Amino acid sequence: MGDFIINFSNWIWDIPMLALLMGGGLILFIYSGFVPFRYFGHALKVVRGKYDNQNMPGQISSQQALSAAIAATVGMGNISGVAIAINMGGPGAIFWMWMSAFVGMATKYFTCSLAIMYRGKDTAGVVQGGPMYVIEHGMGKKWKPLAVLFCVAGILGLLSIFQANQLTAVFRSVMLEPYGLDSGEPTKWIIGIVMMILVAIVILGGIQRIAAVASKLVPFMVILYFGTVMLIVFKYFGQVPEMLWLIVEDAFTGNAVMGGAVGAVMVIGARRAAFSNEAGIGTAPMVHGASKNNEPVREGLIAMLGPFIDTVVVCTLTAFVILLTGVWETSENNGVQLTLQAFEMGLPGVGKYLLMLAVLVFALSTMFTYSYYGHKCFNYLFGAEKANYYNYFYLVTIVAGAVVSLEVVVSFIDGMYAIMAIPTMISTIYLAPKVKAATKDYFARMKGK
Repeated sequence: MGDFIINFSNWIWDIPMLALLMGGGLILFIYSGFVPFRYFGHALKVVRGKYDNQNMPGQISSQQALSAAIAATVGMGNISGVAIAINMGGPGAIFWMWMSAFVGMATKYFTCSLAIMYRGKDTAGVVQGGPMYVIEHGMGKKWKPLAVLFCVAGILGLLSIFQANQLTAVFRSVMLEPYGLDSGEPTKWIIGIVMMILVAIVILGGIQRIAAVASKLVPFMVILYFGTVMLIVFKYFGQVPEMLWLIVEDAFTGNAVMGGAVGAVMVIGARRAAFSNEAGIGTAPMVHGASKNNEPVREGLIAMLGPFIDTVVVCTLTAFVILLTGVWETSENNGVQLTLQAFEMGLPGVGKYLLMLAVLVFALSTMFTYSYYGHKCFNYLFGAEKANYYNYFYLVTIVAGAVVSLEVVVSFIDGMYAIMAIPTMISTIYLAPKVKAATKDYFARMKGK
């Protein structure tokens, strides 16, 4: 069974998922009239709160929605995922991550515009959004099995076992093992229980508390990470032009690692970008659908900034450290351990502690927001009055994630992500003309003003 899960995950995240996410995203990018490039400036004005109205239906502001969505996506994928991409595909994989991010911006624009356009109400009468409501209200009741499929996969796939496992590993290797304080399995249990308590304090307060914490944590963690990386970049400043050329050259030759296999480099870069920014998976529309906004296009523009911040900014920061320090060519490490080694080489003595702090904030912020996504899926299937039971299940799995060996479980979660993408992308492409019409109307009104 374990081999089947691993093989299924590897198969679906290869050509099928790339065709759906990258192919579908490219279609949406062109069909939108290149919205991510044309209206990036307007999106920045919107996210600064220029058009906020607290009297609109919803539970949180658009800025809080973006912060919560970024809190979920800016996580271990940005630290360990980038290291895996470089290790497997060389520096060229980063170029294809950037290209995937721009395609992902268009996908997020459509999915999150639809999340406002086709909101529904749960059994408690609270306004909700997400792919399940888009499918039911936008495509019609006969498509409801797609909505159910999305929610079942969401309940199983949106557990933060991977984050709990990686955070435990980093904390032990940086803070405990060098000082002889690690005692194996009991240590894992203690870390798992502490994480569970921290997450419980936030998530049991509902989306308002999750969004309030995320909107404070996200700017802090991005600024901290940016500042740390800039110190390392400054140290190796003379090598930056050569490194940028290496990324572009290797993207079209694949010489660094793959022996000239450009297609393999593209696949690795696109796959890691999809894992990192989650465009097309359907998670972000659930939180953007809860924002106080009745302008679908405006919410789509805000959401579109997510893949840019996640992949073009944060993933690039990690890539710079790994490439400038040269550890990717000499180290046997992979994933978060490779990034840890790069930070320690770039800033001896303090680098690993700064990365430890970033990992702590990244992982915890992801855990807070993932609980909300799973809660929404549970709410849709079983009703608002039973939805809180999901939170207790979610909290227990954090401890399990800290303790259990994870290869099969991570493959299972990856497979569930892929299944979530199928209803999300089908509904988005099916309803894309509605977003196109709303875009024309919105910008005509903005010109009129």
